Amino acid sequence: MSETVVELRNVWKVFGQRSDEAMKAIHARGLTKPEVLEEFQCVVGVQDATFSVNRGEIFCIMGLSGSGKSTLVRHINRLIEPTAGEIEVLGQNVNAMTASELRRMRAEQIGMVFQHMALLPHKSVRDNVAYPLEIRQIPKSRRWAISDHALGLVNLTGYKDRLPRELSGGMQQRVGIARALAADPEVLLMDEPFSALDPLIRLQLQDQFKALVAQLKKTTLFITHDLDEAIRIGDRIAIMKDGVVVQIGTPHEIVANPVDDYVREFAQGISKLKLVQAHNIMTSLAEFDGSTDGAKRARTDDDLDHLISLSVDTNLPIVIQNDGQDVGVISKSRLLKGIQGSAE
Repeated sequence: MSETVVELRNVWKVFGQRSDEAMKAIHARGLTKPEVLEEFQCVVGVQDATFSVNRGEIFCIMGLSGSGKSTLVRHINRLIEPTAGEIEVLGQNVNAMTASELRRMRAEQIGMVFQHMALLPHKSVRDNVAYPLEIRQIPKSRRWAISDHALGLVNLTGYKDRLPRELSGGMQQRVGIARALAADPEVLLMDEPFSALDPLIRLQLQDQFKALVAQLKKTTLFITHDLDEAIRIGDRIAIMKDGVVVQIGTPHEIVANPVDDYVREFAQGISKLKLVQAHNIMTSLAEFDGSTDGAKRARTDDDLDHLISLSVDTNLPIVIQNDGQDVGVISKSRLLKGIQGSAE
């Protein structure tokens, strides 16, 4: 059973001087966001958000500008105080923490990376990465050793003595990630860290980051406005609109089964070739009445792209295996329907 690391239950954030009064009215009278603004001059930033994130998971929160995604993630380390609701991180009630407990959690258990790194321009790369450890008064030799290790994780070995201005944008972003990793936190909060970068550099950093998180088993909440990015790196995706979490699911679930027109509009341009897997479209052996003699084999988690490559030079079906055992079949027509989306 997966271990829950971050859990939010019925979290609300209402901005404004009359936020407490507005919150009571929301519960008592079911006011909508426009009604709260009109009556109380308050803005509902997050509305009744509930979800949990498992250990080692990359949980992407995706939405347009103003959807509440960055506001929501800042509740997890209490950079923003919730108006209502409960937040737990590593079994600890974040709402109930004292100022000193909160500082310790931020310093040791949660690392955060922003879109703009705010690297210290007068400090070297190594000192920038080691700065959170310096604040904790860790001896220089120790923090430099940790910094050098973190730089190695993000492929910046050899750049420790450079100043930030001597690095490209992508390299500066990796320095920011190394700085977050230096304290060895169990949770990473990533707020659109790659959105300002060129497309090719973004793709490279997305791949590097996903591999790094898998290697280090870091639980990650990743904020993005780009569904392609969320699908590329996320284990699950939460889509937000106007402060509301409208759907949570795997990349395949989001693209194949959008809950409303808002999600459908995001998902309609996404290719399914890397999302739909063999188990989504196969039929059981018992239901297949043709011959499988000489058929190629694939695994249940092989995607459409791989299945297409197997079927190019044959009209035979593809036999699907799980742990070496034949469990299903995908005919040529079934594969074509899968590409079209009608076989799922």
